[in-house]
Amino acid sequence: MGKTIVLSHGSGGKMSHDLVAKGIVPFISNGLLDRLDDSAVFELTGRLAFTTDSYVVSPIFFPGGDIGRLAVCGTVNDLAVVGAVPKHLSLALIIEEGLSLDDLKKVMRSVREAADEAGVLVVTGDTKVVNHGGADKLFVTTSGIGVIPDGVDISGSNARPGDKVILSGTIGDHGITIISQREGLRFDVPVISDCAPLNRLVAAMLKASPHIHAMRDPTRGGLATTLNEIASQSNVGIRLVEETIPVREAVRAACELLGFDPLYVANEGKLVAIVRAEEADQVLTAMKNDRYGKDAAIIGDVISDHPGKVTMTTRLGTTRIVDMLTGELLPRIC
Repeated sequence: MGKTIVLSHGSGGKMSHDLVAKGIVPFISNGLLDRLDDSAVFELTGRLAFTTDSYVVSPIFFPGGDIGRLAVCGTVNDLAVVGAVPKHLSLALIIEEGLSLDDLKKVMRSVREAADEAGVLVVTGDTKVVNHGGADKLFVTTSGIGVIPDGVDISGSNARPGDKVILSGTIGDHGITIISQREGLRFDVPVISDCAPLNRLVAAMLKASPHIHAMRDPTRGGLATTLNEIASQSNVGIRLVEETIPVREAVRAACELLGFDPLYVANEGKLVAIVRAEEADQVLTAMKNDRYGKDAAIIGDVISDHPGKVTMTTRLGTTRIVDMLTGELLPRIC
């Protein structure tokens, strides 16, 4: 196979088959995928959730993960935050000519490890090779399908005045990790991406309360943009309390250095939930008992005033509007 990817690996001939058989499938092998038919055939019953996303992060390796782990976790989380139990994923690779085969295998190992952690199977996929300069090492597209349990109805349009806003942990970790790696920034305390599958955390939350109104994973655009989307969909106001929002000191310092607001920095292993006030404490307790929710906190509430707007009480006691992100804060972070 050689040590690097060449255009012939995308020809559809013997080298393509060798690449798939030796460089991809062994790392994600399972009964459905190993048949290598043109489609995966399986049975699922109940209400289904289906999502797709593409990943073009630069660099493809970073502290806390890589593009493979990111792709699996991102798709799993998109299913989880609508209450679905993730079941199966597809995985499409666009590989730039010249990529090290060792790097590809490293990414595929991460795919398998993340899929195993989330309890999902990669059941189908595709591989393409493009000319050098036609991509940036590796682009990944994943789609996922999951089953929504009976009685679960989670949507950005379900937030109601009186609800509490719960955040699963510190914000800004992923975005600051990517920009620090890209720009060669060094901090006294290392910054590590929060990239993680959240489906087991969501399952624990739903066990504590099957009536969670809304959930989102605040990726591009950060927490501020995500909450603005929910406020708009539900036609409600959301009021935050700045001192309750968890931010690591290293991330806060990096944001001050770079002129960023942590509220707008991307996350890849966090979620925000809108929960009935009377059930907020029990949901919070369930979250804190999970490794990915140990830093969870109630950070605000849903109000009837200022529908479609997000406001925040600052540490100084003043109130400011938290608008949706305009422009692009950090390109190529996922």
